[in-house]
Amino acid sequence: MESNGKAEKHGLERDADLQLLLVGGELLKVRSSSWKKNRFYKLQEDCTTMWHESHRTFKRNQTFSIDEIESVRKGRQSEGLQKHTEAHVEDRCFSIIFKGRRRNLDLIATSAEEARQWVNGLEKIISNMKKLNSHWIFNCMRKADKNKDNKMTLKELKHFLRQINIEVDDMYAEVLFHFTLSEEELNIKHFYDLLIYREEIDVIYGKYATTGEQMSVKDLLNFLLNEQREVATMEDAVSLIERYELDDSAKQKNHMTKDGFLMYLHQEEGSIFNPAHKEVFQDMSQPINHYFISSSHNTYLMEDQLKGHSSTEAYIKALMKSCRCVELDCWDGAHGEPIIYHGHTLTSKVLFKDVIKAIKEYAFKTSEYPVILSLENHCTLEQQKLMAKHMISILGSALLTSPLEDQMPTAFPSPQDLKGRFIIKGKRLNKLDAVFSNTSPGVEEDCVSEEDEAAETSNSKTDTNGQKAKKSKIKLAKQLSDLVIYCKSVHFSGFEHAKDKQAFYEMSSFKESKAVNLAETAGNAFIHHNMTKLSRIYPAGSRTDSSNYNPVSLWNAGCQIVALNFQTPSKEMDLNQGRFRSNGVSGYVLKPGFQRYPGTEFDPMTLTKGPWLKRKTFHIMVISAQQLPKLNKDKCKSIVDPLVKVEIDGVPADTCSKETRSIENNGFNPMWNETFQFDIQVPELALVRFLVEDYDSTSQNDLIGQYCLPLTSLQNGYRHVPLLTKHGDVIPSAGLFVHLMLLDAK
Repeated sequence: MESNGKAEKHGLERDADLQLLLVGGELLKVRSSSWKKNRFYKLQEDCTTMWHESHRTFKRNQTFSIDEIESVRKGRQSEGLQKHTEAHVEDRCFSIIFKGRRRNLDLIATSAEEARQWVNGLEKIISNMKKLNSHWIFNCMRKADKNKDNKMTLKELKHFLRQINIEVDDMYAEVLFHFTLSEEELNIKHFYDLLIYREEIDVIYGKYATTGEQMSVKDLLNFLLNEQREVATMEDAVSLIERYELDDSAKQKNHMTKDGFLMYLHQEEGSIFNPAHKEVFQDMSQPINHYFISSSHNTYLMEDQLKGHSSTEAYIKALMKSCRCVELDCWDGAHGEPIIYHGHTLTSKVLFKDVIKAIKEYAFKTSEYPVILSLENHCTLEQQKLMAKHMISILGSALLTSPLEDQMPTAFPSPQDLKGRFIIKGKRLNKLDAVFSNTSPGVEEDCVSEEDEAAETSNSKTDTNGQKAKKSKIKLAKQLSDLVIYCKSVHFSGFEHAKDKQAFYEMSSFKESKAVNLAETAGNAFIHHNMTKLSRIYPAGSRTDSSNYNPVSLWNAGCQIVALNFQTPSKEMDLNQGRFRSNGVSGYVLKPGFQRYPGTEFDPMTLTKGPWLKRKTFHIMVISAQQLPKLNKDKCKSIVDPLVKVEIDGVPADTCSKETRSIENNGFNPMWNETFQFDIQVPELALVRFLVEDYDSTSQNDLIGQYCLPLTSLQNGYRHVPLLTKHGDVIPSAGLFVHLMLLDAK
């Protein structure tokens, strides 16, 4: 069977779970408590597409690509299944979570065993597809074969070329067709070899392959030392041959063929991103304020902050991206249960306790380092007490309820010390010293000023006499207050006041405009403030569309908790993903030494002389791209005209952008061979962002793909750059090929 051939390609031809998916079966689709309907689901023979029955008049048969799936969750692990199903069907439930903003697919199987097989089968296919580099081309070949006879006519060839983003005229297509013709049929193998041929790889390989037509282990070592600038040994070269050489006879001679060489370049060793930085490699024993911390604003929102949907899914998505500080905007709810939503708007509401349950479940799946729960508290005393009760009962011993030390601390603990712990940020009725005091427990409740974002609107209002309104006050319950240990929210009254009057655990939140102004006018003072305190930055309330501000200038000033709207794809989120790509995607990145140690004169605006000026020259050649996706898949003749932008984001003196020319009608294998040079003053704060766009002379260019990483995490030499969607998901098979050299400036 054809399906067995495809399954064999995935190494799963005898897998019972996969066979169940290929046969298909009925599953109960759940949309609401009243909308639960049986639908037939089946994995297509290509093992890359899922077909499902639909009862819509115009869309009775629908499909989605396995590539569109972000994850599969077993059990009632989605908001929909928890809300619309009973606990007794737990072991029959599973959810397909899609990338981007597409709604989850919540399903119930007929038995627990069937649910297990669906989940296992889908996870195996997803895992295997990530390992296959060429499935995209084969999939396009299959789609082009309209009559499904496993042969290609000239007409089907033209359709196939458009599918893979190449525009050719009829004459060239006919020449190509006849050139690869064998017995009146298109020779698929010959044609495929022509398609994947890379002239630039030929040149590089030919330069180093001195042993006949193959690279010896010595040739490969020379390449690693001279081109890739790696500290490599003969054993390293042998290891690469053993892992990536496909030809057994070449492997026995310790040789690497051109196919093996290309395979190596497509693996993590040939990636632009240093594989050593995929693990936690930084010192994690320093005080927590010495780190940049991946942080989310309005975490509960899936969309904008006027009428967007609030969901536990938003917390799960942020936490699975290693976000380590999430926001909970808490208000009184019905039936005595506190809720989370964007107050005084049309955004939907979600129960506080459901959010805490989701956080408990997903907080440490991608990172074991501490999660800060930033409470925006608008609740009455009774519901505050219930908030405290929920957090204590649900989070259990993982919730930090007292300092780690046996005596009053004088500095923050480290991420290492706080592994697997939850830290509450919010208002506190008294000083932390009270925890160690033998005096009476103090007041059970009291009024505190409303700070942070809640105060932004009210504090900007004026009364009828034109005077600024007084700060609003709220009553705070002792039960909630006592959970605030290392992150007590206080008003910011200036750097000198903070230095003289504030304890280390008393932190302030800044609206973006105020923070940016401080970073630009008092950068050195802000940096010194952040050496002993935590600072949280949040977007202006006027960003009702949940847009983002540029976080780079705040990182330059040493701010740790620079909160962004994770739900909004943007350049700013690309930069955030790039900043936290390093150090094992742990959500914590150690700040440079000149942002941590007292006495520094570093100011990102003026750049006075000092150890932070480790000037580098960054040379980059943008060589080519491979298998760029079509943007308008509905138009068969729509081919992209790609160009590449290379951006540096860092201190103002380093911020710069350069771009290649556009290539007309070729998204499959465009070549530029264009060289750029960037002079970098402060490399430890610089991010490199690659942007591939579809050029349009009459309107704004469309994004094809992007990738961002710290300058200090890139590898020299010939490297492949993966490309991501605007949502940060990998685009299968697509990428850039570049040559990089980061050198000390002369």
